[in-house]
Amino acid sequence: MINETHATGRVIKAALDLAAERPWQDVALRDIADRAKVPLADVRKDFAGKPAILAKFIRLVDDAVLEKAPGRDPGQPARDRVFDVLMTRLEVLEPYKSAIRSIADTPGAGLSIAKNAMASQAWMLHAAGIGTDGPLGTARVAGLASIYASLLRTWLDETDPAYPRTMASLDRRLKRGEAVLRSLNDVQAFAGRLADVFKPRRPSQHDTPPAPEPIPTPPVATA
Repeated sequence: MINETHATGRVIKAALDLAAERPWQDVALRDIADRAKVPLADVRKDFAGKPAILAKFIRLVDDAVLEKAPGRDPGQPARDRVFDVLMTRLEVLEPYKSAIRSIADTPGAGLSIAKNAMASQAWMLHAAGIGTDGPLGTARVAGLASIYASLLRTWLDETDPAYPRTMASLDRRLKRGEAVLRSLNDVQAFAGRLADVFKPRRPSQHDTPPAPEPIPTPPVATA
């Protein structure tokens, strides 16, 4: 997934290797440059700092998941498609689990990851064949981002390679989220019908405008 033939890939790989060896807050940009054998000035050209390295890594993960995710089966329930996509994502992340744990345990690091979470989860929904347009789509993205954040912690804490706790947690949370989105969909449909009721009616071509009131004629003055 990470192309180490390019300096950018070597920097990302070095950052993750160092994160797996020590707390992320103790990893300096100079350390990353030295491990990657890339001049610090060249690192600066591609990355504004450690959050930018993480952002690029997350983008690579997104790309890998989109390539590996199973093709859409129209007969498969949407919840099952999302389940498959997120488990594929965890499969892609597996080689970097120690590094991700180090980063997740670092105070403040989660903020830089969260900034990219919404865009990532939108693509995960697209991979599952689920739309993200409009208010309901925004709710879907936000809901999946919340599910994924909780799922990631369960995955990091689980040692069983079959991940039974992770899969059970994901299934449970997706069922709960599905119910919430169904309610939101009902609310949105009701709001749409309500808006139609109170929408100003356009005048019909058969409508006859009311006749104007006659202007009273002033009395004629007499001598």
